[in-house]
Amino acid sequence: MRIVLVGFGVVGRSFAELVQSDHVKLAKDFGLKPKIVGVADAKGAAFDRDGIDLSAAVGSKKASGTLSGLGPDVYREGMTGSDLIREAECEVVVESTPTEIMRGEPGLSHLRLAMKEGRHVICTNKGPLAIAMPALIELANHNGVVFKFSGTVGGGTPVLDFAKKCLDGSQIHSIKGILNGTSNYILTRMAAEGIDMGPALADAQRLGYAEADPTYDIEGLDTACKLVITSNYILGTSLSVKDVAVRGITKVSAEDIASAKAAGDTIKLIGSVDGKATVAPVRIPMTHPLNVSGTFNAISFDTRPAGEMTLVGKGAGGPETASSVLRDLIEIRRAFAR
Repeated sequence: MRIVLVGFGVVGRSFAELVQSDHVKLAKDFGLKPKIVGVADAKGAAFDRDGIDLSAAVGSKKASGTLSGLGPDVYREGMTGSDLIREAECEVVVESTPTEIMRGEPGLSHLRLAMKEGRHVICTNKGPLAIAMPALIELANHNGVVFKFSGTVGGGTPVLDFAKKCLDGSQIHSIKGILNGTSNYILTRMAAEGIDMGPALADAQRLGYAEADPTYDIEGLDTACKLVITSNYILGTSLSVKDVAVRGITKVSAEDIASAKAAGDTIKLIGSVDGKATVAPVRIPMTHPLNVSGTFNAISFDTRPAGEMTLVGKGAGGPETASSVLRDLIEIRRAFAR
């Protein structure tokens, strides 16, 4: 199976390394023989019909920030992801460029182009789905391609597959959860040490849990994107991120958390869909299943007749999200096999 990677940041590189390390197991257990024939980043793209030298690609990216180390016969400076999708013969396009939620670009254009070219698509970029998920699903169906996006919610934790497959036979009436590991880490530190958000955020940035610009995380926008994707996929809604009432954690103080703690509660950034879609800091009992610490995510599904089901796991990270890409690739392989 020939694959093009559009985006070669932490997730793209982790996926390339996973394909390298697990190629024997993938072939033996799943009949899957992935061959990455193209890789694009913001500065250029590499293409080789015989397969990219993944060790060299990862090494070049780490050393120089580009793929130029692959040599002039393979690498073209200035070649875009869209150019690569048009020119490279492949079965699957993996889109993992950074999330942008105003227009969803360039990821949205990459997804549309790949589907129109008849390529199956795996997406870890939340932006396009937060803006245009119903239209993208319709476009995939129209072009007869598989569209997978399990890595957009929960990282390596199979949130979407759990609800879609494991809860067959149950009706899911509402969803609520902690969907952003950065904000959860900050609130956990504030509660444990009685500090304000500033020092907790600085620590999260030092440890690599928060970006230099943490706006999407602390303003609740990342949670809103994931909530839209989960609701549309599981509940069949047609939400965009503009339909979500969003309030982040920037105004949560140490005093607020101390007051909650005195009453046996804690404060968490909760995204919920129950008639309306909201993201806001919420007081919950310390004994509540959603009271997870650190960078963990947790999501609860209110089901009938089984009752409330809660899934907990790591919500982000390169290797974790790369594992979701591999999971999606296996699903595409199974669809081919039928």
